[in-house]
Amino acid sequence: MRIASASAAREMDSLAERSWGLNAFALVEAAGRSCADALVKFLGDRYRPQESRLIVFAGSGNNGADALVLLRTLIVKYALPASHGRVIVHRPNDGGPSVRNQALLSVSQLDVPVIPWEEEALETGELRSSDILIDGIVGTGIRGPLSGVAERMAGTLNRLRYEGDGEPPTLVSIDVPSGLFDLWVPPMPMVQPDLVLAVEPVKELLYRPAIRPLIGTPLAVEGIFPQKLLATLPPWELVNFKDLVSRIPQVSPRAYKHQRGVVEIWAGSPGASGAARIAARGAQAAGAGLVRLRVDREIQDVLTANAGGVMVSRGQGEGGAAESDRFSPQGVLLGPGWSWSDERARILRTMWEREQGGLALVLDADAIAPAKEYRFSGRTIFTPHPGEFLRLLEPGSVTRETLAADPIPLLQRVAQERNATILLKGHVLHIASPDGRVSVVDGMVGALAAGGSGDLLAGFTVALAARMARLSESWDPHTCALAAAALLIEAGREAAAEMGFMDPLEIAPVAARLAGNAWL
Repeated sequence: MRIASASAAREMDSLAERSWGLNAFALVEAAGRSCADALVKFLGDRYRPQESRLIVFAGSGNNGADALVLLRTLIVKYALPASHGRVIVHRPNDGGPSVRNQALLSVSQLDVPVIPWEEEALETGELRSSDILIDGIVGTGIRGPLSGVAERMAGTLNRLRYEGDGEPPTLVSIDVPSGLFDLWVPPMPMVQPDLVLAVEPVKELLYRPAIRPLIGTPLAVEGIFPQKLLATLPPWELVNFKDLVSRIPQVSPRAYKHQRGVVEIWAGSPGASGAARIAARGAQAAGAGLVRLRVDREIQDVLTANAGGVMVSRGQGEGGAAESDRFSPQGVLLGPGWSWSDERARILRTMWEREQGGLALVLDADAIAPAKEYRFSGRTIFTPHPGEFLRLLEPGSVTRETLAADPIPLLQRVAQERNATILLKGHVLHIASPDGRVSVVDGMVGALAAGGSGDLLAGFTVALAARMARLSESWDPHTCALAAAALLIEAGREAAAEMGFMDPLEIAPVAARLAGNAWL
């Protein structure tokens, strides 16, 4: 599914009018009707037109017009009695030819009460007994934080969500919550809805880490624009696991272990042997045919005793990186549970040299910050959490809050500087590549907020990288990172539904089943 910045979406709207004959009236009509269809489908049995009470808070722009068309469609198509609807307007219809005024006229002709905004008069029991509140105050066209009447309307909507008697109303925003725009940062005011009817192209800012927990469920509303027009947007997408099934090459059931991808993992240190074990289990779960752990002498015995089908070898000195043997991995992972040293630096440099010759390389945890000294050949994937990512930048140049408020420009910059794919971990996962592609995997899976989830993801990533590199010299690291991220979220979601909060090792068998059904 295409996603876009608010500014890119506005440019596409302009192109739609100039070159496609899709003016604002046509787009508002299509968006409003599609939003109504999506809302009714989302509510399911909770939509009871003879009982439901619905109030639209409409501003004076096209976002308000979308909300009004939604209301009209519910009345005309979905049997909502006009008397069950209310419209609260920022500005009344002044007779002008605006899209909002035309939508307001059509709703008025259906005898829906239209009430001018008067804050004191609206604190009534009628509002507090509504079932559905529609936020159409402002859209992405704003250039700064909410203020004045728009801010007060947004504040009233947020209060009504929590202060009503009995079952709270469902608060629904059209396209984006009012107050949200490209430069939004906390604590700027915004509506905090239960549901966002995200009109295509879905705005990427809904999935920024600082914003995503505030907006409930984002629901894509598609079918507004021709695909040819959507293709003019930058190559950004929102992806789930099902979307990735066809993008990863399948392995024949007859393939032997070396054909399924050979993986080497340099990980662990005294006190952090669990990271190595989880990463190796992740590589197995994602379908690697052969996995070897390279570990310190101090933890070799404990990992060997619990290795399962994983080979465990000394990671430095005898059996070190420069040793020549018959084990020839297509993918190497460095970093989970490492503690940095001169020896680690030598291993990183050796792997960087091998990456120049075609090795698929994944860098996680303690291997990430030292890698800022290198420029790669495009076959490397970084898997940092926010703190690790910031170490790839100049110290103190960017805060964690800035990264959470707008990660994509920073990810794109580092991806180009390092010539590598960046997979930023968090409650939403972002992937950026040097060629400008950006992908987002929606997360919000609480069961994954546990130590070791990142090690599991690193294992998934290197296993898929090894298999893809084994099958094709022109394998795509972006697709690999995206598939690993989507696999983690899908496995975490399914495991959480069955078992609740858990150890990442409990997620691995679920991931193995999903990966096996999809790619093996």
